[in-house]
Amino acid sequence: MKTKTVDTPTLRIAYEERGVRDATAFLLLHGWPDDVRTWDPVAERLAEEGYRVLCPYLRGFGPTRFSDASVMRSGQLSALGQDVVDFAVALALRDFVLVGHDWSARAAYVAAVLIPERIRALVVLSVGYGTNTPDQALSFDQARQYWYHWYFALERGRQALERDRRDFTRRLWRLWSPAWRFTEETFAATAVSFDNPDWIGVTVHSYRHRWGYAPGDSRYDGLERRLAVPEKVEVPTLLLHGAEDGATLPETSAGKEAFFTAGYRREVLPGVGHFPQRERPQAAIEACLQAARGRIG
Repeated sequence: MKTKTVDTPTLRIAYEERGVRDATAFLLLHGWPDDVRTWDPVAERLAEEGYRVLCPYLRGFGPTRFSDASVMRSGQLSALGQDVVDFAVALALRDFVLVGHDWSARAAYVAAVLIPERIRALVVLSVGYGTNTPDQALSFDQARQYWYHWYFALERGRQALERDRRDFTRRLWRLWSPAWRFTEETFAATAVSFDNPDWIGVTVHSYRHRWGYAPGDSRYDGLERRLAVPEKVEVPTLLLHGAEDGATLPETSAGKEAFFTAGYRREVLPGVGHFPQRERPQAAIEACLQAARGRIG
């Protein structure tokens, strides 16, 4: 499949496109450590159903590049959310379904607050709303699962990624989805995206900034202030969370109903870890189709 690119104020975003050009669009956003291959079964089915399907590479992943060498290689969540907005504007997307996993679930929430008029529905996987700020409450169990966040706060964590990013991320896949038996071929097809020259910088900054251990890009200061207190989401939203998620425990996405004003449903998937779209693609496909057809509430 040919990779396309589109220019935004900050990035030249690489993306894959399937399906019908003038149909309702799905924007499928991957997380960390992952890439567009995570969506293959979902994207293929949605295209078969007659939709347009767009799968971009996040900043710091695969062929996506910063357009200016002097721009800070920020991984802060406000920047990721703005990237989603910029991509949608660059491609003139309206009335589209936004789907985000992991980092991109957080980014999708941001985009839903910023451009609700453009988004038909929101599907988020593995991350609940209102968990983007340094002062968020964490149980001891969740703090233990976030060990890699704290590791990346140390220079030793950066050095571990620099020594062997593949071994590090492969281990995370296994820890986060204990029942998923992925092949080395599956992992390798995605891990090539981690060779992006900005991947380590974006990764480390994202986790350090999330907990207040690194300054952000000043261009997003206004957005950071706006997002400091979670706003209501005025887009119908469906959340999928694996019951065996070893990265973000299901407890972190519970009890969020009050933040959503246009309909909200949360589904916990038994036997599924952190990657529902990979481990149980049919559940992700059904969620996407329900969202597109207005069947969330």
